[in-house]
Amino acid sequence: MAERNWTVVVPVKRLDAAKSRLRGALDGVPHEALALALAEDTAEAVLACRAVRELLVVTDDPSIARRLGRLGARIVPEPPTPGLNPAFARGASLVPGGRVAALTADLPALRPDELAEALRAAEAAEAGEPGGGPAGVRRFVADAPGTGTVLLTAAPGTALDPRFGPRSAAAHAASGARPLVAAWPTLRRDVDTPADLRAATALGLGRHTAAVTRRAAPAAADR
Repeated sequence: MAERNWTVVVPVKRLDAAKSRLRGALDGVPHEALALALAEDTAEAVLACRAVRELLVVTDDPSIARRLGRLGARIVPEPPTPGLNPAFARGASLVPGGRVAALTADLPALRPDELAEALRAAEAAEAGEPGGGPAGVRRFVADAPGTGTVLLTAAPGTALDPRFGPRSAAAHAASGARPLVAAWPTLRRDVDTPADLRAATALGLGRHTAAVTRRAAPAAADR
């Protein structure tokens, strides 16, 4: 059996500020409930992944800390400097000498096997296996549109150097990270908009987001 040797870092904003473009996506469902469900399904998939040793969640939201802590995540407070990249860097700093992966918290259809395949692909590339490259190079997986980033990996001894944000795939490539290219539809399907949520639904939602969407008013399903 392959070793569980990755620590996955997942920052989660306070629920009242998270996923602002999804606000109102589900009629009759509080926005915070949807944002929490996305994070819960992401966390459950990470914890079920056969390549993952630990899930490290960076958050100052007490609801997130309580719910994801119960699932088995280690909770770390956000750093003084606000923003996604400082949060990723804070988490990575707690994994000295280990394999670390930065993952977004909005992957409600994520399948553990796809995440494992991506992490093992990063390992193979680091080892210089066929199709890979030199050790020490960071790897990333772009989102479904190809402009954003859902996953960034760093080998032991390699700085994570996260560049998440608008057009982050190009930013990561420009910083020296190399893309991992495979289908991985549930890994690439992050959810920022109602259209993204519909696409994730077609792939098969995790249990938390599925439960929340079932609570939505019937009219929301017809949009």
